[in-house]
Amino acid sequence: MSTVSLARAADRDDDYARLGLKRGEIQPWEDGIRTSGGHNSFEWWYFDSHLEDGTKLVITFYTKWLLDAKGPEAPLITVDIDRPGQPEKDLMIHAKPGEFTASKEKCDVQIKDSYFRGDLHTYQIRVVDESVTVDVELVGQVPPWRPGSGYKYFGEHDEHYFAWLPSVPQGKVTATIAEKGSQPRTLTGIGYHDHNWGDVAMSKLMNHWYWGRAQAGTYSIVATHIYAEKAYGQAEFTEFMLAKDGTIVADDPSKVTLRLEDMFTDQTSHKPVANRVVYDYKQDEQSGYRVTFQRAETILDYRFVDQVKGLKHILARVANVDGAYVRFSGNVSVERYANGQTVEQASDPGIWELMYFGHVE
Repeated sequence: MSTVSLARAADRDDDYARLGLKRGEIQPWEDGIRTSGGHNSFEWWYFDSHLEDGTKLVITFYTKWLLDAKGPEAPLITVDIDRPGQPEKDLMIHAKPGEFTASKEKCDVQIKDSYFRGDLHTYQIRVVDESVTVDVELVGQVPPWRPGSGYKYFGEHDEHYFAWLPSVPQGKVTATIAEKGSQPRTLTGIGYHDHNWGDVAMSKLMNHWYWGRAQAGTYSIVATHIYAEKAYGQAEFTEFMLAKDGTIVADDPSKVTLRLEDMFTDQTSHKPVANRVVYDYKQDEQSGYRVTFQRAETILDYRFVDQVKGLKHILARVANVDGAYVRFSGNVSVERYANGQTVEQASDPGIWELMYFGHVE
């Protein structure tokens, strides 16, 4: 009889010692480059924002495309600009390995003439393309946070890992967007930055996840639920952080449960999607928090097989590649209850995603 491989959060004392980390303390080097950038690795630095006029701006710097961990370094930047009443603008800027640099001491990533720099509190992001130039300043309003060590190990002997660091769970954003042929626009809003890395394609480890971050009144939310692949026992992980007025008030994963409500099948990805994603955080039987992500619209929707062309596209179809990515916007609400009664409510617009690497079970 075969042995089922497992997945676990790296939360033991020896895990912290091996990784050079301290419980509850985050150092600037943790947001520096953590992989070689070459074979059997992936890494990216992510930023998203919801701006004052309703624009959603998302920027990601990659060492390589997230599904190609086996491949050589192939830097790229993606930019998604979703403006109310206008066609969405999606960019993918490719670069050669020699056009990529990154510091091990802090977040200081450069791809061609574009950069992503910061110190766990203040970040500058600049993207230069022939059709648009974007300049962003992000200033943290909530301290950097990670769920435990930030690492998940996969396999009977911890053969593989996936790591996640929300460097700025919430921050103030000032963004200037200068599109070719148009006057530059400077907008303010609320943003987020995190950093992800690992040593094998995520599609080998995880079937899918929900992830979201938002502001609701004076509350800041970062929440995710990960479903491992069959090879790793279909383990599930919930990570949850709730802050109020810049202070973290809830982040114990053992107290969180997830509910997916009002399901439907997405017509592009053919994946099951929840119109409502609900996280319940129980401090005790009579008190806690409820965070609800209520979908209003889908702002990005694609299948991975459609992101590659030519022979790679044909090979992906032959290999039955079934991954998809769906990004949503809508209303995010927080309810605080005590003695079984709701005592506080708040809501605001937010952005969240469904990343689906594997087949629907």
